[in-house]
Amino acid sequence: MAAEAEDYAKGPLSYFDDEKKQRYIPYVIEPSAGIDRSTLAFLVDAYDEEEVRGEKRNLLRFHAALAPVKVAVFPLVRKEGMPETAKKIYDDLKKHFNCFYDEKSAVGRRYRRQDEAGTPFCITVDGQSAEDNTVTVRQRDSMEQVRIAIDQLRSYLRDKLDL
Repeated sequence: MAAEAEDYAKGPLSYFDDEKKQRYIPYVIEPSAGIDRSTLAFLVDAYDEEEVRGEKRNLLRFHAALAPVKVAVFPLVRKEGMPETAKKIYDDLKKHFNCFYDEKSAVGRRYRRQDEAGTPFCITVDGQSAEDNTVTVRQRDSMEQVRIAIDQLRSYLRDKLDL
């Protein structure tokens, strides 16, 4: 990683300051009120990379008010009534929040896709949901997961999203 950074610092975008005898890469977000530059500033500020259990994780840490999708809803598997329950939750929440529904691939991959898109919360319907009417809510930044009653989801999300 250090070698890559060193190569990049010597690349065509770098600048050598003769006075300080130091090479660096200049960066400036031009002060303008245009939407393009504002969007760039928000994206640059939100982008983050971190290592989790030996894997690199890319994510956008958008403030909830700026996140294009607030909540993603997933069934853990495509059987045992989980997709139907997840669809009901999605249909209810999409009236109040920008939501996304996904049932393709492994749930870990779905979480990663939503992390990369900047979605603050993911709701997973699992086997326990049918037993006690609760779902798992995963928070993007901390990856913390909590069980929430389905009938309390809207108020929980409204409080957390501060909308």
